[in-house]
Amino acid sequence: MELRHLRYFVSAAELGSVSRAAEKLFIAQPALSAQIRQLEEEVRAALFVRLPRGVRLTPAGESFLVDARAILARAQQASVRAREKQSGQRSTLRLGLVPTATHSVLPGLLRRVRELGLAANIEVREMITSHQVQALRNDEIDLGLARPGEGSTPAETVAAIDDPYCLVVPRGHALAAGDGPLDLKCAAREHFVGFSRYREVDYFDRTAALCQESGFAPDIRHEAGQFVNVLALVGCALGVAIVPASAATLPFGAVVFRQLKASRIKSELVILRSPRLALDDWSVQMAQLAVQELQSLGVRLKAGFQ
Repeated sequence: MELRHLRYFVSAAELGSVSRAAEKLFIAQPALSAQIRQLEEEVRAALFVRLPRGVRLTPAGESFLVDARAILARAQQASVRAREKQSGQRSTLRLGLVPTATHSVLPGLLRRVRELGLAANIEVREMITSHQVQALRNDEIDLGLARPGEGSTPAETVAAIDDPYCLVVPRGHALAAGDGPLDLKCAAREHFVGFSRYREVDYFDRTAALCQESGFAPDIRHEAGQFVNVLALVGCALGVAIVPASAATLPFGAVVFRQLKASRIKSELVILRSPRLALDDWSVQMAQLAVQELQSLGVRLKAGFQ
């Protein structure tokens, strides 16, 4: 198995078409089809279901796609790190993050790096928390901005802030008015916009548990796979949603965030760090900047509900 086989497979999987992948890769379609068949023979599993128009990944193909992407990323990173080792100066930070951190932590971190004039090539990968932990342990990322499950703080955690759950409602909704914490049971009769369970099982389960704690089961009428789309659906007045407070950093003026009354179900945003990131001054400084930005976000979130 060669890296080119993995590139061919990933391209066909992402485009859902062997013919479009062949065009993108500038090779003949019969040759690409033959290469993919050879890969399936070597893996000894069918990776695609061939359709009249395009292809669809099999369960084995979905699993193989995750590993193929990781292998290709590691191969690219190996070249970068070799050059850095030769020059004696590290400048690449591999960062994994959950979706809300893209808007709440990443912009400030990048600004801190620029203001200090640090030479930094930051490589970002959106990943759920469990994948970040595994990627850290496999030396695929250096830092993670994650949202651990209830009572499951990873050993790699170096900083954490409270990122409490809020109820987000359309502007003008009856529940948008008022100050102070809101009792979630007030939303018992509302339609809910849910975060897709297949994207983040633990988050879905915890938000359902919040409703159960308040004595009702949420009437989930709509689902989205990204927080930005959850807020967009709420902004369209299709329902209300439970989101972490850091989602308020997203640029949506059509919704209002209401703090919820205290619950036993907590939400944190944390920084995970690979032990290898403490091996040189540049890496230590980058980790410190990430911690500072996370703590700054924590102060802003707290102030926003006072």
